Amino acid sequence: MRKPRDYDAELKALEDKAKNLKARKVQQLGELVIATGADTLTRDELAGALVAITENKDTAKREAWAKRGAMFFDSRSRRSASAPHRNTGRAPTQPGSAQSPSGSTVTQ
Repeated sequence: MRKPRDYDAELKALEDKAKNLKARKVQQLGELVIATGADTLTRDELAGALVAITENKDTAKREAWAKRGAMFFDSRSRRSASAPHRNTGRAPTQPGSAQSPSGSTVTQ
């Protein structure tokens, strides 16, 4: 004879898993805000910038932002990695310069 399934326990386990995933996502987003220095912005500035980004449908701008984000993470991992040299196929960022959202490089 088969053991009956405990649907309540399964549902509770799924709810707990969803809650943990949501908490981890919120934590990672907070860490991202801090890592990028966006924690210096006001709540309204950060929200406005994020709304503007999500409303932007310009594919070229979004690709430029994605490349800049990948370079950001690549440079962070390069700083923390013990390997002295890694070639990922991406152009390294230039010290003392920043890339504008349009993809052009701006010297500071």
